[in-house]
Amino acid sequence: MWALRRASISLRLRGFSAGTSRACWVKLTTSKVEDKPGIIESPQISCKGSLSFKTFHSAGQTSFNSIVREISSQADSKSKKEDDDMEYELETPVGEVHDNGGEDVELISEQDSSYENEGVEDLNTGQKLPDAEVDSTEKESQQKGIRSELFKAIIRIPGLSVNSVLTKWVEEGKELSRSEISLAIHNLRVFRMYRKALQLSDWVEAKQTIDLTEKDYASRLDLIAKVHGVYKAETYVERIPKSFRGELVYQTLLANCVNENNLKKSEEVFSKMKDLKLPVSVFACNQMLLLYKRTDKRKIANVLSLMEEENIKPSLFSHKILIDLKGKYKDIAGMEQIVEKLKAEGVEPDIQIQLALAKQYASAGLKEKVEAVLKEIEGGSLEENRSACQYLFTIYADLGKADEVERIWAVCKSDPQTHECLAAIEAWGKLKKIEEAEAIFEMMIKKWKRLTSRQYAVLLRAYTINNMLTKGKDLINRMANSGHRLGPVTWDALVRLYVQAGEVEKADSLLQKAIRQTQMRPIYDTYIAILEQYAERGDVHNAEKIFYRMRQVGYTSRLSGFRFLIQAYINAKRPAYGMRERLKADNLSPYKAFMVQLAEVDAFRRTSVSNSLE
Repeated sequence: MWALRRASISLRLRGFSAGTSRACWVKLTTSKVEDKPGIIESPQISCKGSLSFKTFHSAGQTSFNSIVREISSQADSKSKKEDDDMEYELETPVGEVHDNGGEDVELISEQDSSYENEGVEDLNTGQKLPDAEVDSTEKESQQKGIRSELFKAIIRIPGLSVNSVLTKWVEEGKELSRSEISLAIHNLRVFRMYRKALQLSDWVEAKQTIDLTEKDYASRLDLIAKVHGVYKAETYVERIPKSFRGELVYQTLLANCVNENNLKKSEEVFSKMKDLKLPVSVFACNQMLLLYKRTDKRKIANVLSLMEEENIKPSLFSHKILIDLKGKYKDIAGMEQIVEKLKAEGVEPDIQIQLALAKQYASAGLKEKVEAVLKEIEGGSLEENRSACQYLFTIYADLGKADEVERIWAVCKSDPQTHECLAAIEAWGKLKKIEEAEAIFEMMIKKWKRLTSRQYAVLLRAYTINNMLTKGKDLINRMANSGHRLGPVTWDALVRLYVQAGEVEKADSLLQKAIRQTQMRPIYDTYIAILEQYAERGDVHNAEKIFYRMRQVGYTSRLSGFRFLIQAYINAKRPAYGMRERLKADNLSPYKAFMVQLAEVDAFRRTSVSNSLE
């Protein structure tokens, strides 16, 4: 029934065994944390052996059963070309920034409310991140985008530390209530100022200003993971009182591990949750689906099997992942079947599912179907459905439809929101219409006076796509002259500019200089861009150097890094001693095409000549 369940290399997610936890690089002594509300309870997990499953009887899930069976068989019969795609995927929606802790400390224009329109959410899952515990009045303030006075004081003077602001705040006798602290942390999260939010959280915990709840601890854990990485977050768990180390804390850590595509750590956390007899929720399963979608699609059926036998009802996000998978397998009929059965159960597909459909239709060359979905997203009138514009920019740009991008911009340009401007700049960049992208950027400068470096980075990416190194360097100088600090997103774009210009050594040097000067944690893909170029050259020495630096900052247990490293050895025509042991140490299960690649650099592989000499 479940083809992948029989695969010899499967993880047996039905009960990530205790052996899996013991084999991990860093043994969990307590647990991990990750925030995500809205957890659905399910039967308890047995502490020994595999998960204690209940018989699956839910009639409402019959359609889901047939879908996951098909996905199992499809994943089990992948071609070599498709196996090659079982790797890390770069999925960066418009406006998303990578949570790497390196942020820009800068004044924020009062008119720039784009982030507040987005809300504080994990852009991989669309689920809200936990701030401190708040009452209904405070929630209403957050939803309306109200900024706390404490938040304004923190960002008013960019160079002033949060501790200094708080000390002065208390000395002046101003109120420092739970609601004020909660709203300030929420505001800082909205603007991705995670380091300052963590400093505020540090102060609150040290001063014991308020009584902390599990949600407060989970929120703090999330900030630690975003600023310092999941390994630092893991050590913080031991400091959390045992009574507050609950499901929310562990799911917070799980989601951060998945966000970093850290296969081993994610599986460790999932195993730890089982050992602690925490319920298996749809959120935790979605996180593992997302992880395996990016790293090893063969393991997806194990998660689906778990959901089936534990009677865990899939969410819309679960279905979005399945639609993406069906699309990658070119199973358009199966993809449409998922949507139809959702509708039959009275569930209307949300915009994320519609976008997934449009993306896969476009990939399959089904332009009429793409346009039909886009019309649904657009609705009767774009003027009345402005929230759809930022998504439509992206899809129409991917389709090469400059006239449609222009039509949508005509709706927005009289009173544009920041996120619409950024989406339009990105779209024009993809369409190689740099003048149009630059015109919107200049309009933003006039309208909002001072932009953040992340907003500069969108135009910088457009220059990167079009291999415009000179323009890119000019924009970086303009940022520096405006007093901006360059964060991970900006450095990523600059590195790619040099890489595409064939100056990989310069890109490497710039990145190392940036790390030394800013103490930032670069984006994973920044390293990969450099590693890939060294691999193409067969430069084993520099490839190993970059690979080592990636591990130093916590980017471990990822097949994509190993894949490029091995390619360097292949291109250099050199054997790679101990590579299998290195993979085993990271608890990685290579897919078929990867094993073929690995065999090419095996120093002890048997050949027809060596056999004949025996």
